[in-house]
Amino acid sequence: MKIYFLFPGQGAQAVGMGKELYAADTCVRQRFDEACDILGFDLKKIMFEGPDNALKQTENTQPALFVNSFAIYEFFARAGVSSNCTAGHSLGEYTAIAAAGGFDFATGLKLVRQRGLLMARATKGTMAAVMGADSAVIEKICGEISQAGDVVVPANQNTPDQTVISGTPEGVKKASDALIVAGAKRVVPLQVSGAFHSPLMQEAAEQMKDALASAPIRDTKVPVISNVTAQPVTVGAVIRDLLYQQLFSPVRWVASFENAEAGIAVEMGPGKILMGLLRKINRNIQVVPAATMAEIDQALQTAGSVLV
Repeated sequence: MKIYFLFPGQGAQAVGMGKELYAADTCVRQRFDEACDILGFDLKKIMFEGPDNALKQTENTQPALFVNSFAIYEFFARAGVSSNCTAGHSLGEYTAIAAAGGFDFATGLKLVRQRGLLMARATKGTMAAVMGADSAVIEKICGEISQAGDVVVPANQNTPDQTVISGTPEGVKKASDALIVAGAKRVVPLQVSGAFHSPLMQEAAEQMKDALASAPIRDTKVPVISNVTAQPVTVGAVIRDLLYQQLFSPVRWVASFENAEAGIAVEMGPGKILMGLLRKINRNIQVVPAATMAEIDQALQTAGSVLV
């Protein structure tokens, strides 16, 4: 059986995240304090106390989730529990790469802060979650509307029956209406600041490319499943290019796991979003949460038993 380390992306954050870990563990305190020093502001205060609208600002959300998830990963590293591969949803891919040894904590933190700032400025579009529509139908409808001049694309292929679409407000509205007519069960507009994982992120991606070019990115010790290709990758130069592409490419979460080997996956971060997604993609992978001290202890035992 394989062991997967999974890292959630934006949307998993919650005020209070990491507070218990910070109080309980010296290494967590050192890591959180280091993050505040690197960033030059008190990130942990926003994480622990909010307010919610401050934590939801993408330039804060992204480093907050990275710091919290990486600190959880380090419990497993210290215990000698390793994974066969790592994966992260969108932002979470940065933590997955750090956990796989692709770059150090400080490099990853600076990159996700820059990514958050760039994404916060990209306010041209919107997104919507489509439930109960075939992915081929979504591709077809989005393609037809985009060809007619209003950009809209499948952005997050989360489960076989849930895909997030992204594009201009006009494109997303037209696609939403057409998908309902085509038989989608529901289309829910998302409260986001931009059209993430769409061509409208190209300008932000070009700026992110500059940041990635100067970042020391190494070959990883274990494979990382790429959001862009849904395939494992280990070569640092390839990872660098895929992180650039990731900003304007769909998150292929279904393809990443639908044929994956059976095993235990540890979701390292707040919420249980990835657990919910994996249950609908591949029932041969048991996902265990690791956000609280109790969950981390249980996950260490579960993952550790696989290694025996």
